[in-house]
Amino acid sequence: MKTSPVRVPELSRKLNKDKVVTAAVAVAAIQSGDTIATGGFVGTGFAEQLTIALEERFLQTGEPRNLSLIYAAGQGDGKTRGLNHLGHEGMVARVIGGHWGLVPKLQKLAVENKIIAYNLPQGIISTMFRDIAAKKPRTISAVGLGTFVDPRNGGGKINAATTEDLVELITFDGEEYLAYKTLPIDVALLRGTTADPAGNITMEKEALTLEVLAIAIAARNSGGKIIVQVERIADLGTLNPRQVKIPGIFVDYVVVSEPENHWQTFGEKYNPAYSSEIKVPLKSIPPMAMGPRKVIARRAAFELTVGDIVNLGIGMPEGVSDVVNEEGMLDQIIMTAEPGVIGGIPAGGLSFGAASNTDAIIDQPYQFDFYDGGGLDITFLGMAQADMAGDVNVSKFGSNLAGAGGFINISQNASKVIFLGTFTAGGLKVAIEAGQLRIIQEGTAKKFVRGTVEHVTFSGAYAAKRGQKVVYITERCVFILTADGLELTEIAPGIDIQKDILDQMDFTPIIKGIPRLMDSQIFLPAPMGMKLS
Repeated sequence: MKTSPVRVPELSRKLNKDKVVTAAVAVAAIQSGDTIATGGFVGTGFAEQLTIALEERFLQTGEPRNLSLIYAAGQGDGKTRGLNHLGHEGMVARVIGGHWGLVPKLQKLAVENKIIAYNLPQGIISTMFRDIAAKKPRTISAVGLGTFVDPRNGGGKINAATTEDLVELITFDGEEYLAYKTLPIDVALLRGTTADPAGNITMEKEALTLEVLAIAIAARNSGGKIIVQVERIADLGTLNPRQVKIPGIFVDYVVVSEPENHWQTFGEKYNPAYSSEIKVPLKSIPPMAMGPRKVIARRAAFELTVGDIVNLGIGMPEGVSDVVNEEGMLDQIIMTAEPGVIGGIPAGGLSFGAASNTDAIIDQPYQFDFYDGGGLDITFLGMAQADMAGDVNVSKFGSNLAGAGGFINISQNASKVIFLGTFTAGGLKVAIEAGQLRIIQEGTAKKFVRGTVEHVTFSGAYAAKRGQKVVYITERCVFILTADGLELTEIAPGIDIQKDILDQMDFTPIIKGIPRLMDSQIFLPAPMGMKLS
């Protein structure tokens, strides 16, 4: 890989020179071998116009080649947008990413061993940008111990082409930590709302602020280039200094995007509630339809207590906020999301990460500081595979490379972890009738597997050692993590413990006496009238 020389900062950074250029001119500054850092969360805050221009340049000229790419959150739509624009053989040589599930074109290159590829925790990469800015040689954290990121378990390497160790095991005061190597940033591709000609950037219509400032300073202090996509240009000296998120001294080029490449999220062109311009009435949010997802979310809601600071993962866990809202309990807890949302109602789908009616939106690195330091009372996360030891896999299944995202940071450090998922996958059909659950068609894939899960995204042994409370909730039963492994504690009304549970697992859980029945209200169509204690 290219070793970046120290570049002399250009005079234009220090003067009020007009930095507004076309996207083609801006991306022409990117050289083969450069290391590029991108901001964004799914589609929120992602510089779509810039990556389109970079892709067009490569397809037309074959340059730039052999780029390195580093990004924290998943940035794509699972199809062609986002970082998928960079998924061409020869264009990218190395990728260090927090999440891979939304970028199938890059994922394919990694799985086929055509690029060097790492999956590191999203929160590590997010906070690493600040360490790069300060020229610290390592980001040091306990996050990742016992998982596939631990160098004893692969160090986050995705394929055989990836041989360099980026993660080291170290010890301070008798405790183990991981040291993640930092690297200089040659180019930052970022996004804001408004710029002035000097490159001062505000973000008033963006749903999230993410780590744009940290990335900009990291690139600036690495001698790199900072390119920012915006929606509009304001006259010099007219921006409110308190709203400037990226000062002009950190910006080299400003590009005004076409509207179609500057959607607020990949799910919605613009929602003023996401940018805190309005608040939506809670009654406007329809209740979730009855089904396995609602059953799981309802049972999960029973784990909440008044005043809890909560994180919800993507997918199945999103239903918990719907249940909490339907039960009129939203004002009794504080929802958060890893990209920086505090309070409000989390959005789902391709708008995941944004939220309505928030109390505050902070930068993503600070949110992970809060999470990593144990600030979360409870988190609800997805569960694709689990084993007897309580290990959970959500990151890799054969050739399907989803990546961990913020899962490792969040699951490892929340006081209470609730994993949610259907008991089996692949064609599962159930009926919910008269307060009981009936399996109509069993899923073809078992989720509770023999031995160790394929990829350890959550270490049950590490959690048990630290005394963390861990619960596994499905539509038909509930397990808890003990020092000896998974214990079956609850079953749904109408479920046969042998036929519907034990016969559908590859191991036998701990069973002490007769498991109690899950609350019958969970399986009835009317609101449950829940009250938090």
